[in-house]
Amino acid sequence: MSCAVVFAYHNVGVRCLKVLLSSKIDVRLVVTHEDNPQEQIWFASVRQLCAENDIPCITPANPNTPEVEAQVAALGADFLFSFYYRHMLKAPLLQSAKRGAYNMHGSLLPQYRGRVPVNWAVLHGERETGATLHQMTIKPDNGPIVDQFAVPILPDDTAQEVFEKVTVAAELCLHRSLPQLIDGSVKLRQQDLSQGGYFGGRKAEDGRIDWQQNARQLHNLVRALTRPYPGAFSELAAGRLIVWRTRVLNDLTVSNNSGKVLYQNGRIEIHPAGGGILQVLEADYSGSPLSSNDHGARLNNLRLPV
Repeated sequence: MSCAVVFAYHNVGVRCLKVLLSSKIDVRLVVTHEDNPQEQIWFASVRQLCAENDIPCITPANPNTPEVEAQVAALGADFLFSFYYRHMLKAPLLQSAKRGAYNMHGSLLPQYRGRVPVNWAVLHGERETGATLHQMTIKPDNGPIVDQFAVPILPDDTAQEVFEKVTVAAELCLHRSLPQLIDGSVKLRQQDLSQGGYFGGRKAEDGRIDWQQNARQLHNLVRALTRPYPGAFSELAAGRLIVWRTRVLNDLTVSNNSGKVLYQNGRIEIHPAGGGILQVLEADYSGSPLSSNDHGARLNNLRLPV
């Protein structure tokens, strides 16, 4: 029986850990995170899964310490896996696994290496993403690829909806690849890093709306940042507008109403300076839910801060 040490968090961590357990991998230790009380926890718990299956679990603030490195090395694991674990693992941990260290990344590498790849893919209007199992090196997300599984991104999909697809893709990818990893028949494929880029993490402030963009770009921003994320926002005359759901009525046409908010046929429409028309389906304005009936007349002909 093969054995493993697993670094895992979030839904992908839970589902991929379940794949290992169903494949009779001897998981000797799981390293995960303490939940951040400042973060909205909308995802499943790796720690709870470990408790239910009597798997030893630790939550170090930094995994790259001599104490953790020694604990992992002493287990003599065949494999080390990282499933949505948030810290980079350094050479001593990677080299402790006798048959290799592997990471599950939430994009089709080499595209969207780095942080929050699903959000970046939605924001950029991609029509496809997926999950990639790859060998880990000391540089992030650049090791040779074991396998990939693609999923579509529909034009109105939110980041959470896409993440749910990517979670399933990760489970399928690992389930398909694990037999070849165990029997040693896996064939690795080197990444061509020139075909993709590296992206960093995102902060709430990065959701500030640039009204110089067109309606499609703004729609992509909204669906990339909508709940459970902080949302796309702008400071208007009577307070902060946080936009949660939109619909593109027109992509690029620039009209005389460019740069304005209009109340049309009982609906609130935004005509960004970059062109097109964006219909607001759900938003908060000045601290309360935006209602077409209550706010329509007040917002009509309001000029956007461009």
